[in-house]
Amino acid sequence: MRDEQLRKPAMACDNALPIAPGPRQSIELDSAEALRLLGSVSFGRIVFTQHALPTVRPVNHVLDDGDIVIRTHEGASLTSRARQAGAPGVVVAYEADAIDPDKHIGWSVVVTGYARLVTDARDLARCQNMLQPWVGRAMDYAVRIRPDLVTGVLLAPFDGTEVRSDPGMAAPAPQDDQRRAP
Repeated sequence: MRDEQLRKPAMACDNALPIAPGPRQSIELDSAEALRLLGSVSFGRIVFTQHALPTVRPVNHVLDDGDIVIRTHEGASLTSRARQAGAPGVVVAYEADAIDPDKHIGWSVVVTGYARLVTDARDLARCQNMLQPWVGRAMDYAVRIRPDLVTGVLLAPFDGTEVRSDPGMAAPAPQDDQRRAP
């Protein structure tokens, strides 16, 4: 192999993307809207512990009656962790997002809950029909994540309102002459 080929990256990465003018605001989403957004995409990241350390895996998913369903395989860390966890399942986090890299707007949703292997034969067959794995290997197992905590944020252009911790409550931003001195 030639030296030029070794030095040339396989995939170019340009971190100097143009930044859209103006500040952004982070708006908390209620759980229903967060789950709706999560269901609008098919890709996310599952987070679980392995050897007492966090492990993150990219996976495709589908929402089924409010649960997140992913596919996995024999020998996968998550498969063995879920199998060992017993009835309640293994605590996991699941994250999905859609953020425009040029405009810096979009959303991010994080779900925390218990993941369990789908063991009922009919439910497993249904999950396998609903969700086709993106990777080219046998994915004979399905994992169902029951959301216990659902959080989400919307990144939007700053519109001059101050978003309060109460969802849906916004107050106008104070004008320069109305700001209080510390």
